[in-house]
Amino acid sequence: MDLTSFETLRVEQRDAVMWIRLDRPDKYHAFNKVMCDELSALWRALRTDDSVRSAVLSATGDKAFCTGIDRDYVPADDGPDYDFTPFTYDDPGQLLGPKANDLWKPVVCAINGMACGGAFYLLGEVDVLVAADHATFFDPHVTYGMPAVYEPLLMLHRGMPFGEILRMSLLGVHERMSAARALEIGLVSEVCPADELDERAGWLAETIASAPTVAVQATLRTLWAGRELSRQQALALGNTFLNLGMSAESLAEGQ
Repeated sequence: MDLTSFETLRVEQRDAVMWIRLDRPDKYHAFNKVMCDELSALWRALRTDDSVRSAVLSATGDKAFCTGIDRDYVPADDGPDYDFTPFTYDDPGQLLGPKANDLWKPVVCAINGMACGGAFYLLGEVDVLVAADHATFFDPHVTYGMPAVYEPLLMLHRGMPFGEILRMSLLGVHERMSAARALEIGLVSEVCPADELDERAGWLAETIASAPTVAVQATLRTLWAGRELSRQQALALGNTFLNLGMSAESLAEGQ
């Protein structure tokens, strides 16, 4: 994989950790078709790259992590490229996240500024979130006359408290959730000064990468499946995931 070939990403491998930074600073890292395609291709490539055991996702600069979809990327509702019907819709952000691309290597997300709107496609599919103390979170959809649908649904299934999702979705641009509040409700697991964000995210990713990879991926797959299944269904699959993630090689490596 040529890590220098991306137009909208900066990508660097440090030992067993792949560092991925969104890189459209003039657009506050809003995603367009190129970024969607590049992220999807990168997540899929990482599935079979045994030299990579975990990843860090962040963005360049310190103003924004991601501000959703680039409005220049959305076709006009009376234009020739607009093909929405009540029964068929190609969601622009549906392949942005690692889970949508069937990647089960852990992804640590380092939120380095504003995260709003379509940023939740990414926040809803990463595994561990850490935020700089100046990071903020909001969803502007309703303010701009659009229903908030996919983003809050992703966060609902991630486990963000229902009342907090409602508040953020209905207030639109009129309130921004602080990093401190995001920590209180469990949206992020850690808040740190901005100049320590890379160090903290790197430590998390490197520590995760130090464990046997099959055991880590099986654990990750188990927990994400468990979130979507009933308790009894999840436990019934436990033996399958246990056996898939257990091997003589990984036990030897762990010991």
